[in-house]
Amino acid sequence: MGVNKKGKIALISQSAQETMEVARKLARKLTQGDIVALSGELGSGKTCFTAGLARGLGVSKDYQITSPTFTLINEYPGRCKLYHFDVYRLNCYSEFDDLGYEEYFNAPGIVVVEWAEKVQNIIPSTAFFIKIKYIDDHRRDIEIQGMKDRLRDLAKDLNTEVT
Repeated sequence: MGVNKKGKIALISQSAQETMEVARKLARKLTQGDIVALSGELGSGKTCFTAGLARGLGVSKDYQITSPTFTLINEYPGRCKLYHFDVYRLNCYSEFDDLGYEEYFNAPGIVVVEWAEKVQNIIPSTAFFIKIKYIDDHRRDIEIQGMKDRLRDLAKDLNTEVT
């Protein structure tokens, strides 16, 4: 049995709806305990991606998916609970520790962290790391990194390949 290596999927989203669809497809591959670490500049589409994850996890459209910039965490019920962190306002990872993040990371659910680069040293290496780059008003460059064996199915759904 070989060591599971990291892989990457790179694609260009042409619209917010397409970004949400990429996230929906990823959500279908997630299992309890998974962590999705999102990074990208303001307005790049991190919350849009999170909304797609939520819908893919079965979170009802009755729930508006918003970035918890001031509350720091939102919880949404779906096929498993979605814990949505926004750590934009944190100055250092120890503030994340003060929130009791470990309880959420070990809870039966899926965790998504916006501005994950601020706490990257405590995100497990098994997480999905999503980088979203602003190209123009509609298009985004999306890079999904994770364990190759987990990315292969997703790549098929997205009609692309893992590198």
